[in-house]
Amino acid sequence: MTDAVQERYARFARDEAPGRSALYAAWAAGVAADEEVRGVLLRIPETRRQPPLVFAVTRMLGAGLEAYPQWREFVLRNADEVVAECASRSLQTNEPLRLAALLPVLSEIDGPIALLEVGASAGLCLYPDRYSYRFIGEDGALRAALDPAGGPSTVLLESTVTGSLPRMRLPEIIWRAGIDLAPLDAADERDRSWLRGLVWPGERGRQERIDAALDIAASDPPLLVAGDALEGIEALAAAAPTEATLVITTPGVLVHIPRERRSALVARISALDAHWVTIDPPGALDVWKPPVDTEGWPGFVVAIDGHVRAAADPLGARWEWRTAVPADAS
Repeated sequence: MTDAVQERYARFARDEAPGRSALYAAWAAGVAADEEVRGVLLRIPETRRQPPLVFAVTRMLGAGLEAYPQWREFVLRNADEVVAECASRSLQTNEPLRLAALLPVLSEIDGPIALLEVGASAGLCLYPDRYSYRFIGEDGALRAALDPAGGPSTVLLESTVTGSLPRMRLPEIIWRAGIDLAPLDAADERDRSWLRGLVWPGERGRQERIDAALDIAASDPPLLVAGDALEGIEALAAAAPTEATLVITTPGVLVHIPRERRSALVARISALDAHWVTIDPPGALDVWKPPVDTEGWPGFVVAIDGHVRAAADPLGARWEWRTAVPADAS
């Protein structure tokens, strides 16, 4: 008789990990066939035992990127700590590459900008002005390059662009803030280890990019507030400098919020004197202008104040401009 863990990990090994991480596929297949390890994972709350979360926790605690037998031994030896950490953690995909897809939209907004992110994690998406960008055509040719005024950044965001390329500029950010249920400190080694653990083995270049972004965030920390965004967004927005244009971003976070609260949060953001910039699955919201065909839309929706601008890969690795509005329009 199968249990919920066996079914979830077998599906992950079969459908989700192949092509992205051979090691995670092997670990998940091992769990699906291992009653003793499944017994440990069944002690974790159901909403906290996803394979990427469990694997990241074990890596944060010291498990090496080794074959399943060695990982299994680590889990059994540290079962209580694994269970406790998983129960207190949630997936936090703090991927600065999303800014490559958001940059054309941010280019529409005149500065200076006060940037506020919902679901900020360690705040790595609060530094669009501190990163370098390279936009590549489908033929592999460089189509555009942007660097900070001081020269190329240690964080290079490279994205493939299909179709027309809008005009872009780096934004002028004078205030950075974020709200998260469990914000992370870019200078704290345990938090840094946690974010590293969320990078799947085999994802080329991603850990180096996150490490470099963590260094930038640690050197100039944003204002990060712990709390529920629905309850705290108005107070945090009120702290922004009045001489700046307030821009609130929700990159990839809304899908993790129950739909009723998600809609309430968007309504609360829309009532503020602010621009709202997001990248979300097309079916996550019903506010898109014009409406989006959820069946035929390629990837996520990139939008400003609900107005659709682009279709993008969820993490920003690819995007396609979908509007005639120039990206540097005010």
